[in-house]
Amino acid sequence: MGGHAAGGGAQAGPGAVAGVPPGPDADGPDRPGGHDAVPVERADPVERADPVERVVRVAPDVAAVRKEFDYLVPAALAESVRVGTEVRVALHGRSVAGWVVADGVAPPTGVTLRPLTAVRGWGPPPAVVELARWAAWRWAGPVTALLRTASPPTLVRALPPLSPPVASTASSLGPPANRVTGSDELWGEALAGGASVLRLAPAVDTGEVVEAAARLVGRGPAGSSAGVVVLAPGIGEARRLAGRLRQGGHRVALLPEQWAMARAGGCVAVGARAAAFAPLPALAAAVVLDAHDEVYHEERTPTWCAWQVVAERARLDVAPCVLVSPCPTLDLLEAAHLVVPSPADERRGWPVVEVIDRRGDDPRRGLYSDRLVAALRWAAAGAGRKVVCVLNRTGRIRLSACAACGELVRCQRCGGALQSRSAEAGADAGLQCGRCGLERPKVCAQCGGTRLKALRVGVGRAREEIEVLAGVPVAEVSAASAAGPEPIGAGPDPDSASVVIGTEAVLHRLGRADVVAFLDFDAELLAPRYGAGEQAMSLLAKAARLVGPRATDAEDRRRVLVQTRQPGHPAVLAAVGADPALLAGAERDVRGALGLPPYGAMALLSGPAAEGYGAALRAVAPDGVEVGGPHDGAWSVRAGDHAALCDLLAATARPPGRLRVEVDPLRA
Repeated sequence: MGGHAAGGGAQAGPGAVAGVPPGPDADGPDRPGGHDAVPVERADPVERADPVERVVRVAPDVAAVRKEFDYLVPAALAESVRVGTEVRVALHGRSVAGWVVADGVAPPTGVTLRPLTAVRGWGPPPAVVELARWAAWRWAGPVTALLRTASPPTLVRALPPLSPPVASTASSLGPPANRVTGSDELWGEALAGGASVLRLAPAVDTGEVVEAAARLVGRGPAGSSAGVVVLAPGIGEARRLAGRLRQGGHRVALLPEQWAMARAGGCVAVGARAAAFAPLPALAAAVVLDAHDEVYHEERTPTWCAWQVVAERARLDVAPCVLVSPCPTLDLLEAAHLVVPSPADERRGWPVVEVIDRRGDDPRRGLYSDRLVAALRWAAAGAGRKVVCVLNRTGRIRLSACAACGELVRCQRCGGALQSRSAEAGADAGLQCGRCGLERPKVCAQCGGTRLKALRVGVGRAREEIEVLAGVPVAEVSAASAAGPEPIGAGPDPDSASVVIGTEAVLHRLGRADVVAFLDFDAELLAPRYGAGEQAMSLLAKAARLVGPRATDAEDRRRVLVQTRQPGHPAVLAAVGADPALLAGAERDVRGALGLPPYGAMALLSGPAAEGYGAALRAVAPDGVEVGGPHDGAWSVRAGDHAALCDLLAATARPPGRLRVEVDPLRA
């Protein structure tokens, strides 16, 4: 065996993370708190280590090992070892990599410790190691997975010196039409301290608040090493933002490639989701753009959320954190205070959103209302015009409508879509809600009709039909998983085509549009998850950004078209009125009544070991924690708050076998 396994009796010294136990559970995640480690195999006890020798604790980068081990620091390596340093150690007869997670550890009694084998290079600073420990507890995963995210893509042997920023070469402000009145006062309020949600309309230039935050570099107790972290939804946006800040004279580290510059501090660290663990020694401020975007949620376990990680880091460093969003989710609104521009400014930042009520349409018209056909032919008739049609065809619920009155079949409790129960239950088994599980007979709540019709859609077929209607070739864009992250499709080049159709990937692929039309928005509004309304609003915001700010010319054709059988849905009304608070209020009422996040905490368990783990959790769950399942092989755990949920997950030993634990699942 390599070093000594950290046990409940060892005490961390001055370099340890405050409030962290000497070692995590052998089969469970690391957590900030007080659980003793489960004993593991130890080296043969011999004489006690010299008490004056320096001892550090190391988390090995081995997927199957969740234990931490103590090692001696050789004198030759002493100056290079600190909390966060990447090292190499001997463990179970082989050499493995790892991170120093505590320094100045009291040596264990009666055990001879092995020394560190080598120093590999710089790793995350102590503050980020502490952050990784918190995130490992919060999302029920191994701390090493998060330390890996926080580490450089290649080994870093030395850090660059702090260099002065370059002189500004050009004004980096956006066009006047994309600015808000009294912007300096608004940015000042958002950056005054603590966490704030800055609600800015889709067409507003968000780069200004980033520049305001960038001016805080070097401020605070940490002095010149304090930096600012900025998160963008994608690496492309991050690169553009980094270039803009450099033009403005700021010292910028684009992550992950400029990790060493960020580790040295005194700069603006810009990146996508992983930049939540930016290696700045100290934080002066933080900004997360489009904080509502689901791209900030890691799909692999641990399923951590980037804006929540950034907000926690800012809280620990007593730095302002600004979460920017045109349509903040309830999670955001409950985590920070809200800062908004004037209603007039917010309305100017949204284009016209036109609702096409399809409840009375002849069903033989399919997806194509008269208003939509007119827009398609307008685009085909003039050079430079562009209409983008959005139709999500994968991963969406199959909708049903009453054959008599056309009303969608919806749950009267949560508003979700109702579907026929399994064929095994019989033709008259009734309907069931995919969100909350409510069951009811196959009867239309509007007119009492008993005959339902399925609504089926598809991008490929729709492209062929639109080509006939518009009389021009139509480009198709979709994000095929087999093709990687770049959207692919068929037909002409999407950038030059006057009409483009695709899944929501088309909203990321294109830079502008005159009209964005959602052919079947009900598939978004009724998706089988509690956050469906918020995600639908997010799509409207993306579309609004393509179209641009509200035009002053009454003849301007630019707009977002929404075809729906639910014109009164809060998400639709919020977009039409440029008032996201309308959706937030409605969501708050429903989720509060059902105890759904953020008014409760949730985790989903899946995989071959889920049954054993779910049963173990149910056996020890305290009052207020509900363990449900199995349902289709999965288990659910619900609690009143994350402290109760995550403590239970951390305290319960996991059985052997593959197990996926999703805390705050997006698809629930």
